[in-house]
Amino acid sequence: MEPLAAPSLDDIRDAAERIRGTAMRTPMVPLHGDDGPGEIHLKLENLQPIGSFKLRGAGNAIRSMEPAELREGVVTASAGNMAQGAAWVARELGIPCRVVVPDHAPRAKLDRVERLGGEIVKVPFPEWWRTIVEHRYPGMKGRFLHPVSDPAVVAGNGTIGLEILEDLPDPDAVLIPYGGGGLTSGIAAAVRALRPGTRIVACEVETAAPLAASWAAGEPRKIDYVPSFVDGIGGGSVLAEMWPLVRSLVDDVVTVSLAETERALRLLVERNHVVAEGAGAVPVAAALSGRAGSGKLVCVVSGGNIDLAKLGEILAG
Repeated sequence: MEPLAAPSLDDIRDAAERIRGTAMRTPMVPLHGDDGPGEIHLKLENLQPIGSFKLRGAGNAIRSMEPAELREGVVTASAGNMAQGAAWVARELGIPCRVVVPDHAPRAKLDRVERLGGEIVKVPFPEWWRTIVEHRYPGMKGRFLHPVSDPAVVAGNGTIGLEILEDLPDPDAVLIPYGGGGLTSGIAAAVRALRPGTRIVACEVETAAPLAASWAAGEPRKIDYVPSFVDGIGGGSVLAEMWPLVRSLVDDVVTVSLAETERALRLLVERNHVVAEGAGAVPVAAALSGRAGSGKLVCVVSGGNIDLAKLGEILAG
C-alpha cells in the first residue's frame, strides 16, 4: 500500500461540515481531583451516539462516496466501534453494511452493530488482521471502508483536534489511544496545523504495543498480540502505509499496563462519572503515570463501549 498523506486543514474543516448532524461536538472537561503531574482534561468521545469517535471517520468517508460506489453497501473490518459507526451511517443512508470482526470482539459491541442493521462475519484474529492489512475480504460485496488508513476517515478523526483547540487553545500535549494510527494521525494533523508546539503522545497498552516496538526499532515491527479487555486498540503490527505518517506526526509513545488502565478506568467513574472502555482509559493512565510529561494534558477518551460485567469486575477491584 502507498503511504498515507496527512489531511490538510481544509480537508478536516470540510469533514466537520460533512458530519454535522451525524456526529456530535463532544465536551471537554477537567479530570476532577486528579493526582497526576499536570492539569488533565478529558475529551469525551464516549458520548457520541455510538459511544465512540469512529462515527466521525465513518460519517465523513461514507458521505464522501458517490452513490454508484454505495450501490451494494459498505464493508469494513472492526473489533466493534468502526462497525457501529459504519452501520449507523449506512442506516441513515438506507444501504447495507457488512462487518468482518475478530473472534474476541465483545458481544456487547456486536449486539449494537446488529441492532443498527449491520451484518456480522466473525473470523479468527489472524484472518481479521489480514483483512485490515490487505484492505479487502474475499467474496464480500460492497465498498470496502478501511477503519484506519482511509484519507476521509483520518480527516473525519481530525475534527476532534479542531474541537480540542477551540476549547483549550494552549495544551502542552494531546494524549491519544493508538490502534491503527487513524485517530492519532487525524488529531495530530489538525493540532500541528494550528498549534505546532503541542506535543502528540500516542498511548498503547503493554499487551498490544506494536508502535512502541516499532518506535524503538526505527521501523515497523510485528509483535505477539495478547487479547485483553482493552479491545479497541492494538494489533499484530504497525500498518506499513501508516508508519511514515505516524512517524512524522507523533512526538512520543507511552505504554501502560493493564493494572494502570484499570485504575484510570475506576478514577474516571469515581471522579467524573465517566464510563470509558479500556482503550479510552489508556491515555488517562498514561497521563497519571507521569510518563507523558506535565502541564496541560488533553486525554482523548475514545469510547465507552465496555462490557458491563467486565466494568463491574474492574470497579470492584
